[in-house]
Amino acid sequence: MQAEPDAENAAGGGAARANGTPVAPVVPAKPVVPGAQAGPAAAAAPAPAPTPAPAEPVAKSRRFPSITRDTARPEGSGRAVPGAVSTPARQWPMLSVLTATAVGLLATAFGHPRVGCLAIGVALIAASVMRRVLPSVGMLAVRSRFTDMITYGLLGVSITLLALVMAAPKPWLVIPFMESAVRFTVR
Repeated sequence: MQAEPDAENAAGGGAARANGTPVAPVVPAKPVVPGAQAGPAAAAAPAPAPTPAPAEPVAKSRRFPSITRDTARPEGSGRAVPGAVSTPARQWPMLSVLTATAVGLLATAFGHPRVGCLAIGVALIAASVMRRVLPSVGMLAVRSRFTDMITYGLLGVSITLLALVMAAPKPWLVIPFMESAVRFTVR
């Protein structure tokens, strides 16, 4: 509701307060030139033009603004390849992780859950390694480098371990306390 009165004020049509009372537009005062005469004689005699001061370039501050208007980009969120290359080639780290995850989901859908979960876990571990090694990984950068590495790594390792100890039909990895832990939590 406030945008309409502001637009009217900018156009010179006046503004209204929040309670609807009209407010006259503010007219800037005319600058006073020292040594100028007042009255009708001043209108006949032109005032001396002030000499402009030499313009100095304004240096832009490198300090972080005290009021932010948007969220900052993650530190590795730049393009993985320069902008002259097509979009799929620029986002190859993210596309490789998504492709490996899609292969894992397809393997799970076609009746091979262990292989599918292993593919998804390895894809997340590869994402963690790429986030650590590559200077820019495109859209694979979501948070800070450390947080992304820990998140991708922990999810990848846990999914991979769950795929290895999966009991269908026989586990590929036997962890001694895993059976008692599962029985304790299921009961």
